[in-house]
Amino acid sequence: MSLPAWDDVEPLSLDSAPLPAYGAGSLADLLPTLVSHQGVDGFTPVIPELTPADRNCVFLIDGLGWEQLIAHPAEAPFLTSLLSTSRGGTGRPITAGFPATTATSLASVGTGLPPASHGLPGYTVRNPATGELMNQLRWNPWTDPRKWQPYPTVFQQAHAAGVHTAQVSSPTFEKTPLTKIALSGGRFHGRLSGEDRMDLAAEQLAAGDRSLVYTYYAEVDGKGHRYGVDSDAWRGQLMYVDRLVQRLAEQLPPRSALYVTADHGMLDIPFDEQSRIDFDEDWELRAGVALLGGEGRARHVYAVPGAENDVLTVWREVLGEQFWIASRDEAIAAGWFGPPGACDERVYGRIGDVVAAAHDDVAIIATEKEPKESALVGMHGSMTAVEQLVPLLEVRS
Repeated sequence: MSLPAWDDVEPLSLDSAPLPAYGAGSLADLLPTLVSHQGVDGFTPVIPELTPADRNCVFLIDGLGWEQLIAHPAEAPFLTSLLSTSRGGTGRPITAGFPATTATSLASVGTGLPPASHGLPGYTVRNPATGELMNQLRWNPWTDPRKWQPYPTVFQQAHAAGVHTAQVSSPTFEKTPLTKIALSGGRFHGRLSGEDRMDLAAEQLAAGDRSLVYTYYAEVDGKGHRYGVDSDAWRGQLMYVDRLVQRLAEQLPPRSALYVTADHGMLDIPFDEQSRIDFDEDWELRAGVALLGGEGRARHVYAVPGAENDVLTVWREVLGEQFWIASRDEAIAAGWFGPPGACDERVYGRIGDVVAAAHDDVAIIATEKEPKESALVGMHGSMTAVEQLVPLLEVRS
């Protein structure tokens, strides 16, 4: 299965939305492929270009999209030298999933399932049981993690099969609900510095004849949100993480494969009224809307009961030249959240009555209800190439 022609799509038509490569080359397909090669029952090698290794390490760099990486070779010489290795030596990226946002992507990585199945289909989504918006990154308001996402992680299944399994990340994340439902299994090792994480990840790889190790770095994303993806602060983080990857690569024990990937890309949204459409100031967009979920470039819109069709019509009329606008059923049927038949019943009501995915360099902000998110420079979430395409760089020992 080939990737969509990302630069050739036409806006407006739902058929033109470039879908994530679920089942062939998405983040959800990575761990199932790796552990299938390690002999863990119940998994198949979904990304055919990847070859077996006894010890696998996944280093996820939050916010480092494919297009940002290839645009900055001077800041990332080591990562740039690995571009030809991406996706099993094809030199091609993989896709994140929709929406291209951290909570959704980490759940896809850890469970090996698309958003329609694992049930984290956005930054904020409605909890059908309470009618409240649930922030799936900060897990607020509190919701029972195991009821929200009941499937075992790939790490848990690998650990049960005798694979030495570990996560090496910031101590901040050790006991978060997102870690529990997406990345748990084996042992969590908290380390503050990036250098310590790289050293410990290498040690954990060597600790088993078959190993699966995950490590993570957040501040490329953090600086992009605050200052933009071409700021000096962002470039500095890229330079730093480039050195981290090289540090880990140089310590790989025998029979290892290191995969460097990301949860999404990012783009800067101009600070003008045309580029930042304020939901809180637009009476047309607010009409008939009970809750606004998601984030600026990937919105879940929950209508007042009975107003679903009216809201869909208005949003298409107002935003249809800049956003792909779909009803819940249209988005599910089109494969935005997963392949056909993937949507669990418990997930259906979490998806907006209307789903809006940005095509142009625009965002739907909400300055009153979401002041911090509305002030971000860099944003992500939609299905454009800059947000969806992520590297899968490979180093083997």
